[in-house]
Amino acid sequence: MIRRTLVAGTLGFVVLTIWTIVLNVLFGFTARVAMHRVADEPVVHRVLKEHITAPGIYLVNPALTREWQYPPGEPVFGVTYSGMGHEAAGPMMPVEVGLAFAGALLAAGLLSAASASVLSTWVRRTGYVVAVGVLLAVTADLSRVGIGGYPIGVAAAKAAVRVAGWSLAGLAMAWAIRPPAGERRPA
Repeated sequence: MIRRTLVAGTLGFVVLTIWTIVLNVLFGFTARVAMHRVADEPVVHRVLKEHITAPGIYLVNPALTREWQYPPGEPVFGVTYSGMGHEAAGPMMPVEVGLAFAGALLAAGLLSAASASVLSTWVRRTGYVVAVGVLLAVTADLSRVGIGGYPIGVAAAKAAVRVAGWSLAGLAMAWAIRPPAGERRPA
């Protein structure tokens, strides 16, 4: 079963990688949905660089009113600074690929350890991996809605894309991980 788990994890990783490339390179999903340019970017960049010097996640609130309350209807901005510049993109690539591969292997390992009932049909095996994708979408994407986070539409789009990717990966993983011949359900 270890060999099948490795094969399933590798297949899931390849499918997720292809999905990400198609989505972002061909259709520009991330650039269109989750990354917008700021008007007068050099000025904003200069102000942020001057005031945000340590890596972290920051909230930028409006000035308080005379009553020491935040004025209603005024925007709150979230700023994330990782401490890295564009030159880190290349060196970070192996780390990101490794984490993605580890995630696919983990999902395959969880699937291989699932009950005989889950492993009994291709649909159930696929559904198990889709459930992993839903769990990731809820915890990684939908939980980031709110002040300083994503707008609901962006979070929902990112969550839907994540579930779709894991659904495709689940199809491949379910093909690779099957119960032993003696435990298979007749077709």
